[in-house]
Order: sequence, then C-alpha cells, then structure tokens
Amino acid sequence: MSNDQNKALVRRFITEVFEQCRPEAVDELCADDFVRHNSGDTDRDALKAAQLRVGKALADVTFRIDDEIAEADRVAVRLTASARQVGEFMGMPASGRSYEIGEIHIFRIRDGKIAEHWHQFDAAGMLRQLQGT
Repeated sequence: MSNDQNKALVRRFITEVFEQCRPEAVDELCADDFVRHNSGDTDRDALKAAQLRVGKALADVTFRIDDEIAEADRVAVRLTASARQVGEFMGMPASGRSYEIGEIHIFRIRDGKIAEHWHQFDAAGMLRQLQGT
C-alpha cells in the first residue's frame, strides 16, 4: 500500500474505533494477529472490549489529527483527544467533566490492515481535568 493509503487506513481506524467506539470495525481494520502495545491486554478482542467500556464512559469524543507522518509500513499520528466523562472511567465515577489532551499513536500496516499499535498519552493531564484539580 502507498503512504497515502496507509494514512487513510489509520484515519479510518481513529474515526471508527476511537471516536465512534465501533468494536466491529476492529475486525475490519486490524490483522488477525494484531498487537496493541502499551497495554496489558494486547489483542483484537481486548481492544474491542476496551472500546465498549470507553463508549459507555465517554461522550462527545473527538480526535483531531495535528500531524500525520507515513513511511514504509508505519504511520505516526500526533493528535488532540477530547471527551466528556458520562460513566465510570478508569475507576472514577462519572463526573460530567471534559478533558483535552495530546496523544501520539504509531501504527504498523501489513497487507492493508493494522498489525501493531503503540500509544502514548497525557494520562496525568487527563486525570487532573476529570478530577477538577
């Protein structure tokens, strides 16, 4: 796939999996042996379960892509994520508060599907905003 095709795949993943919390999109967009790094649960089923939890906990979810770089089989994305907490999230009861944080994602593409995903985000900033501190 071309760099542009790889970037389009990643944008679709961000929209359908992260923003829309569509677990069925994971099967469409990720390789059978998909690995999610930086998480205790690493496979497609774990990602789908996580998105179901997030979908119940957060509303008004947006991921604005600020930078996108593609080379060979990798796509790196720097983005701004925001959401409003409407349910239990990361052990915290619903607060109704919103957050906006920076995130970096790196994807490895193989045969038109996402094979691996790495993710770094401002967890401390998110928690501060959700706790109102």
